[in-house]
Amino acid sequence: MKQKEDIKQSVLALAQGAFDKKGSHIEILDLEGISMLGDFFMIVSARNSKQSQSIADEIEDIGAEIGMTVLHREGYREGEWILLDFGDVICHIFGGEDTRQFYDLESLWSDAPRIPFEGV
Repeated sequence: MKQKEDIKQSVLALAQGAFDKKGSHIEILDLEGISMLGDFFMIVSARNSKQSQSIADEIEDIGAEIGMTVLHREGYREGEWILLDFGDVICHIFGGEDTRQFYDLESLWSDAPRIPFEGV
């Protein structure tokens, strides 16, 4: 079983991949003790569905490089809301701010601490 700090470093690597593909408004939520879904949510915005697919591809590639496996994937074909479930980390990639605002995951999980991410 991975230690929490290892998982945190993994989600930061995934966030960097999203940042490198020009993902914006990247939020990392620490769900440990709050949800059984996973330890971390990463939420990313893209300008459109093509960019969200590109971000998802990059996140999957980086995940594979660091030993993470996608257990479940949804929404890739449409690209409006792509979900990549790595078990400990669940990535949400929105193909536009309107979709992200509509589902408003940040408010739904408002009690979750945020992990700072700047991107380099």
